[in-house]
Amino acid sequence: MIAGTPIGDPTDASPRLCEELSNADIVAAEDTRRTRRLASDLGITLSGRVVSYYDAVERERLPELVAALEAGERVVLVTDAGMPSVSDPGYRLVAAAAGAGIVVTAVPGPSAVLTALALSALPVDRFTFEGFLPRKAGERARALASLAADPRTLVFFEAPHRIAEALAAMAEAFGPDRPAAVCRELTKTYEEIRRASLGELAAWAAEGVRGEITVVVAGAPEDWVPAVTAEGGDPRKSALAAVAAAYGLDRKVVYDAVVAAKKASQEAARQTPENRLPPRP
Repeated sequence: MIAGTPIGDPTDASPRLCEELSNADIVAAEDTRRTRRLASDLGITLSGRVVSYYDAVERERLPELVAALEAGERVVLVTDAGMPSVSDPGYRLVAAAAGAGIVVTAVPGPSAVLTALALSALPVDRFTFEGFLPRKAGERARALASLAADPRTLVFFEAPHRIAEALAAMAEAFGPDRPAAVCRELTKTYEEIRRASLGELAAWAAEGVRGEITVVVAGAPEDWVPAVTAEGGDPRKSALAAVAAAYGLDRKVVYDAVVAAKKASQEAARQTPENRLPPRP
């Protein structure tokens, strides 16, 4: 069984989570200390074995946990916060158990992704969760360029020491005016939801941000095209190259589309209501 745990406030834990943790034969925890602290906050006793289950030991622990499940033991997997498998350990155990014919179920719980979406004041009818961005600047730029034209709302996790760079990179890839929200310390004492443009958020984050962070970014508008600079009339080469690679297009095709869109926009701006009226007889 995988069990969602509170993302901040322990009182968000459901009665079922308390029951399952209390009755588990084995609790596989991303951080055993945090899980024991959660149990203490909830006033429950972990009667079963508590074993560590994090990225570095995930493969090593897998056979032991699958064997326990096959023997009929009740195994409950929890992470530090939220639902296992969502940017946390869990996928491999679920896949292995399902492959062995073992019934896997879940205890639903709080989700930073859905909570941030709901609070962002951005469209939530269609969205994509992208997890953590690559740490290296070049890889991060390519990842963002491939998402720049996506019309869905985008959700990211980010570490506090990288949030300023990440927001600056988003402003570069998506444009500084793209609406976004930074959701910090969700459900905790110092919860903060900051809604602004990516450019404004990048400037704010440059001063330093702490805590657990989820970023929600509006999807691309229908008329979105890569930004064009005035340097010799050349487009931003990196953006054009990334968009061309993402969609399997020749770079010249992307460039021509940018130029055509710009001309169309300029032509539309020149067409005042008076100009659009038919000539008088």
